[in-house]
Amino acid sequence: MYRRILKPSIDLLVGWSGLILSLPLLIPLSVILAIDFKGNPFFVQDRIGKGGKIFKIFKLRTMKDIVQSNGDLLPDKERLTLLGRWLRKASLDELPQFLNVALGDMSLIGPRPLLVDYLPLYSKEESKRHAVKPGITGLAQVNGRNTISWKEKFAYDLEYVNRISFKLDVRILVKSVRKPFDVKDVYTEEEYVAPFRGHE
Repeated sequence: MYRRILKPSIDLLVGWSGLILSLPLLIPLSVILAIDFKGNPFFVQDRIGKGGKIFKIFKLRTMKDIVQSNGDLLPDKERLTLLGRWLRKASLDELPQFLNVALGDMSLIGPRPLLVDYLPLYSKEESKRHAVKPGITGLAQVNGRNTISWKEKFAYDLEYVNRISFKLDVRILVKSVRKPFDVKDVYTEEEYVAPFRGHE
């Protein structure tokens, strides 16, 4: 009952409420970023949702589109702005995802939505993470975030899928509220997450 009825209802309420309540912070941040980037302050990208459905995720921009001489983008650490680094540490770049939750593409709690390019790289077991809607925060994010391996992240994602409950969601939410004040799990200039390349 929780998974099929209560959780979607809570997500709908939290999605629209969170979006409205975050506007006093989201609007000035968007203006500052628009000035800093001299353009669109939002980052929009295709991600994998429930059942493998593709949707567009919304974030505040944190990196500049700077390319090398060969046309490839520079490494993330060289494109991340000072404001962007702060936004990521405080998880404020995720605020626009309340709209994703309100639209039904995401849940407040669930496995993080990953890149479309990763879809063919999953093992059969790992692909089960898409049995539920992706979330703004999840079990992996409150148990190491960017300091744990992909194998560990997928293990936490599958654990969540198998154990999903109101009690577990509340526990994850409480831990997530504390996370912005504990930045040791967020990658810094010297510590970036390697892209997922599948398993040998």
